Amino acid sequence: MTGGSILGNRVLRKEDPKFLTTGGEYVDDLLNESRLVGGLHVTYARSSAAHARVLSIDTSEAESMPGVVAVFTAASLELQPVPAAFNPMVARTLLASDKVRYVGEPIVAIVTETREQGEDAAEAIIVDYDYLEAFVDLETSMASSTHIYESAGSNVVFDTTALGIPENTGDAYFEGCEVIVKGRFMNQRVAPCPLEVRGAAAVWGDDGRLTQWLSTQHAQGSVAPIAAANGVAETQVHILTPDVGGGFGAKIGAYPEELLLGVIAKKVGRAVKWRETRSESMVALGHGRAQLQYITLGGTKAGKVTHYQLWAIQDSGGFADMGTILAPFMTRPMSSGVYAIPNIECRTTSVITNTTPVVAYRGAGRPEATAAIERAMDLYAFEIGMDPAEVRRINLIPKFLEPHTTVVGQTYDVGDYETALDKALQVADYAGLRAEQAKRRARGDVKQLGIGVSVYVEITGGVGNGESAKVEVLDDGRAVVYTGTSPHGQGHDTAWSMLVQEQTGIPMDKIELVWGDTDLVPIGTGTMGSRSLQQGGNAVFAVAGELVNKAKSVAARILEVSEADVVLDKDRGAFHVVGTPAVAKTWADLAVAEKSTGGLNHDDVINVSGATFPFGAHVAVVEVDTETGKVRHIAHTACDDAGKVLNPLLLEGQIHGGVAQGAAQALLEEVMYDADANPITSNLADYGFISAAELPSVTVVHMETPTPINLLGAKGIGESGTIGSTPALQSAVVDAVSHLGVRNIEMPCTAERVWQAIQAAR
Repeated sequence: MTGGSILGNRVLRKEDPKFLTTGGEYVDDLLNESRLVGGLHVTYARSSAAHARVLSIDTSEAESMPGVVAVFTAASLELQPVPAAFNPMVARTLLASDKVRYVGEPIVAIVTETREQGEDAAEAIIVDYDYLEAFVDLETSMASSTHIYESAGSNVVFDTTALGIPENTGDAYFEGCEVIVKGRFMNQRVAPCPLEVRGAAAVWGDDGRLTQWLSTQHAQGSVAPIAAANGVAETQVHILTPDVGGGFGAKIGAYPEELLLGVIAKKVGRAVKWRETRSESMVALGHGRAQLQYITLGGTKAGKVTHYQLWAIQDSGGFADMGTILAPFMTRPMSSGVYAIPNIECRTTSVITNTTPVVAYRGAGRPEATAAIERAMDLYAFEIGMDPAEVRRINLIPKFLEPHTTVVGQTYDVGDYETALDKALQVADYAGLRAEQAKRRARGDVKQLGIGVSVYVEITGGVGNGESAKVEVLDDGRAVVYTGTSPHGQGHDTAWSMLVQEQTGIPMDKIELVWGDTDLVPIGTGTMGSRSLQQGGNAVFAVAGELVNKAKSVAARILEVSEADVVLDKDRGAFHVVGTPAVAKTWADLAVAEKSTGGLNHDDVINVSGATFPFGAHVAVVEVDTETGKVRHIAHTACDDAGKVLNPLLLEGQIHGGVAQGAAQALLEEVMYDADANPITSNLADYGFISAAELPSVTVVHMETPTPINLLGAKGIGESGTIGSTPALQSAVVDAVSHLGVRNIEMPCTAERVWQAIQAAR
């Protein structure tokens, strides 16, 4: 691009030609990696009981089967209990030993010559169980004297009262309010369902180092737990991350199956590989959401909300993993949402159940906060007979370009919520939709129109205070960018190349991206919490700028002039003396000149001053068949303000994907268990995975309110679409049948649930 900035332009993704032709290289494609040739396969036999004492494990038949090299239990590996990071009184061995706590928990590791032999041998493992009461329902588990982890003394593993936050005061809090509405909502459990399931491989080198390949969102963060599991120093662990086929938060941490591979490889003296099946992924990869919410909202008949009370009961699943802290540290701080509510009480409680552990999932606690307050606002609007968009407008925090602190103590950077709402309503033709809805209701049409509105704010870039970056120029003028973030669909190669081209003038097609190799990039916080651009990209931008300054110094020395007289002609990629463009040195010239002194490069860890708070408004339109309950999502408008936009094409892709995932939760997805905690949605035939056929085209409305938090003025966008779309869709479904007396329909709003709600209202 000549004579102007590349930033802010619709630049096509560099990654796409590879993925659309030869395809990516994933963990399961590494069979030809020289260090893995001849490697063995690991299969895990898993618990078929949700909650039971393990009386005995019989591996004898499996050990004698063809191709079986070794069979390991917690006892044979001498595994010790590992305490949970978020509650040390909750501890387990990486292979279940004395007890199993959810269906799918790994019990036995089987090593075979082929993957198929491992699957056969796993069927031959016999475990004798003493069955215990299993808990799926949160409130039942809270109240029970049967403890899933006896040492914890309770199935409640965290409560905000431990932080000095008092319990909610109850109904007395709302004394004097003219209007009070209450609700009990379940933000249901969902499965992340990355198209690439988990996989890993491990081999020990002659130098005593462990090299492990992982499908992960955070290679650097896996070093410490893998080193600990193998009893070696962190310098003895080398993590490599090839292409990753989706993560959605569930691939942030290392799981028992991955932590044990090095241990197993050392025992058998050969490289080992593991890949889960889709059915295993559905019960063993961490789940998301799973939050029960009790809300009460109070205020005036004119629509002003003055009091809000939220009790969020978070399902941790079968271990005190990331799910334990989602409600207290993500949902609670964002409980105010976009609203200027002067009085808020928010208590959270995290509870262990006999289900798959809950981890971070796209949005991780912030979608739950938005869903709670947006559902509450709809109830309030119904109660006072006011348009739900108008109720929201009345209560919005006014525009601010300086930090604003809410009643619960969260400080937002910048916000203009009313403009986002107005833009979304205008583009969606909200007035026209309401007019059409009124006509259908007057005619008594079978297919009724529903319009849902949500306004949201979320926190992004709050994980880590900065990110590492290195930019190196090679002898031929090409550049290599090393980043501590990790791409799995976001377009980092394109985005980081744009940033480097903007600073250096080196064309994007001459820029290579390196990530996920802890020897080459030892420092990094990975990709999560919509942090990549505002921390990783910000670091690349800053480091590339410093590299230009370093290059000017080199050019000045070669040209024998003052550094102040050297300028960079970005169009030519050359440095010259002011007023003398004919005498110039290219990036390649400078790289060659610096070869003897370590090359032309610059690296640093660039810190940022805090998180950012992107916001927006969504309008969802559905058509509901009142005779069958079937819902059709017919239109969706999304205004997501992510600050300064680097590449509108990448931004729109993230919004489209986010809306799809949010719509899936609102309409289709739910992980379900029977009364004995047996999973009944353990494959994609039973689980409501969304496809393009269920989605309308998404209308993206652009809006930019730059943040002062980083050099780029950028806020996160990776999760926003998910956060705004889900409550809008749920509201739209309820709105379609609200004239029939329906006030709430739990997600997912399936045909059965919608039909039942209509019948109950009648």
